[in-house]
Amino acid sequence: MPPLAGAELVKTPVHLYRYLLRCCRLLPTAGMQHHYRHAIRQGYNSHMDEDDPERIQMIIQRALTDADWILEKYTKKT
Repeated sequence: MPPLAGAELVKTPVHLYRYLLRCCRLLPTAGMQHHYRHAIRQGYNSHMDEDDPERIQMIIQRALTDADWILEKYTKKT
């Protein structure tokens, strides 16, 4: 189950970036939100030069799975 509606619409790196930043708003504390926003920016910047469409889709799928896991982890605790 994706953390936010619209995960199936994420097709490009920019869509992924915006989607993940919206997911950060669901985290319980400001510190967590800041940490994960920073990690999202770093990940986006480190993969900015990626040009293989297959690799980009793998990165998108992995990021969506990770976002789901992180949000599930923190919503279970609170």
